Amino acid sequence: MTKSNDFKELYNAILSLENEEECRLFFEDICTMKELETMTQRLQVAKMLLGGKTFNEIVQATGASTTTISRVNRCLNYGDGGYKNIIEKCK
Repeated sequence: MTKSNDFKELYNAILSLENEEECRLFFEDICTMKELETMTQRLQVAKMLLGGKTFNEIVQATGASTTTISRVNRCLNYGDGGYKNIIEKCK
């Protein structure tokens, strides 16, 4: 199991990125293409849920499974606010 300090090191590495290009290069190295696609899809799902879209509309627009949409919805309703925070910051 990963130790708390390992997580902190990763978070600090991400925080040290200074621009979009550095971010892209880091995430393309550290993640598989499937992992990047999954994270991108989840962010789009969160934006659409917050925008009042229905599960069916989100499935049609993103190709996300209803399981993924439910998971993101659960995070939006009962999580720590990470999605809402980042979406608000990116407006």
